[in-house]
Amino acid sequence: MKTGRVMVAIGSALVGLAALLVAAPSAVAGPGTAQWPDPDPALSVTSVTLGRSAVLVSGLNRVVVGVTVTAGYNSETETPLNVILARTGGVGPLNSMIGDLRRTGGTLKNGTWTGTVEVPSTANGTFKVTGVLPGYLDPRGSIYESTPFDGPSIAVTGVHLPKLAVQVIPKIVPFGSAYQVKAVIYDSATGKPYGVRLPLRVVSDEACHDYGTATRLTDTAGVLYTSFPAAAADTINCVRVRSRVLDTISRYFNPLRPGIVAAAPSKTSVPVSTVVPVNGSVAGAPQVCPVLLQRLYGRTVWRLVSKSTVRQSGRFTVLAQPPNLGSNTYRVYFPTCGRFQAGYSRTFAILGT
Repeated sequence: MKTGRVMVAIGSALVGLAALLVAAPSAVAGPGTAQWPDPDPALSVTSVTLGRSAVLVSGLNRVVVGVTVTAGYNSETETPLNVILARTGGVGPLNSMIGDLRRTGGTLKNGTWTGTVEVPSTANGTFKVTGVLPGYLDPRGSIYESTPFDGPSIAVTGVHLPKLAVQVIPKIVPFGSAYQVKAVIYDSATGKPYGVRLPLRVVSDEACHDYGTATRLTDTAGVLYTSFPAAAADTINCVRVRSRVLDTISRYFNPLRPGIVAAAPSKTSVPVSTVVPVNGSVAGAPQVCPVLLQRLYGRTVWRLVSKSTVRQSGRFTVLAQPPNLGSNTYRVYFPTCGRFQAGYSRTFAILGT
């Protein structure tokens, strides 16, 4: 793996994208539609030094470690530097850390930048300097990739790591309804709360990817309830324990939605074996999720007749072909797809003549 290739949309704490996996599937870009940026050609890095080679961090504490970089930036515009550290060993919720530095000596083209990196307990493991990125961090990302640098390592021993539990109330959020998120933070070593009120950032949408620091305090049991308007259920939701740059720990999720299906045949009476389009919709428009047309055999057995997928509009078309004279009973089944739960349309009949 290229040592400098670290995503610089850092505001998401490199875990925000995982939350998208619980959403409905969407179209995937094909080869060549997205490219990694290149390092900034103006930056050349000579050395990176960490103030410590090992730290012990407990709970929600953070240990500040000094960082020094000697480098040159071939520009007339002053710039900060950001040192990227990536996990190379151990297990913990955090997989990258960032130190932000300002020039404190020399010239822009041959100078020294100093700053710090905040090391949380969730870093637990070994981290190595893999690159340096110029400019101010932007949660939307950078036009440049970090300049690769094979730098020093730091061993982090994390104890009493925090853990987050999240519950959406109600579990499946009806369309058009407000809801609550119950967030609980506790000591993963003991399974018990820390016994003090702790700041959590429980937000939705763009606030899940910014550097905002607005928080609310839990109770001493580590519990915080947050109310959200109905529209927030169709965006990313998150619970974040903020630090100066990256989150100490975070959870990203999409509230679950019910599977609400409507369907009706384009004709209700046709000669036997005639193909009849059945049009319908799924609430919330879960694009590319499957829909299955089923026909009733006997009194209780439903069998697949045809299938299709939900379009961007939320609508779909499946094909019926009534095989029998008289009434043929159908329904459309929507299986669980991402955060959308399973559901059925009302039954309907097509008369075979």
